[in-house]
Amino acid sequence: MDKVKFEIEFPIHASPNMLYQYFSTPSGLEEWFSDKANSRGKVITFFWDDSEEQALIISKKNGEKARYKWVESEDDDSYFEFRIQVDEITKDVSLIITDFAEEDEVEESKMLWSNQIDELKHRIGA
Repeated sequence: MDKVKFEIEFPIHASPNMLYQYFSTPSGLEEWFSDKANSRGKVITFFWDDSEEQALIISKKNGEKARYKWVESEDDDSYFEFRIQVDEITKDVSLIITDFAEEDEVEESKMLWSNQIDELKHRIGA
């Protein structure tokens, strides 16, 4: 079954530079995304309870976005990306998550991201 791409946007009251650190570094990611995270070169390993997953760092743009690809899904075009968007007029900051899921799992994936972003907001006091 093919994965479908989806995006969700979360308003976050934080500076873009501070927010960027939380999704572009292992120490930032383990604050809210995983129990532990280690990186070696272009590979980052995430640990949760008794499981571990590896992702490739596809690209990073300082203060703006970071894109990762799960090693286990090397055969498809899927990835997950964190992107900061700042409204030019209001200066409101949003974090946009792009991810892929099986069609019947998109809503579940969105709920998971929502819970993760709630944890991130709690950590940064946003």
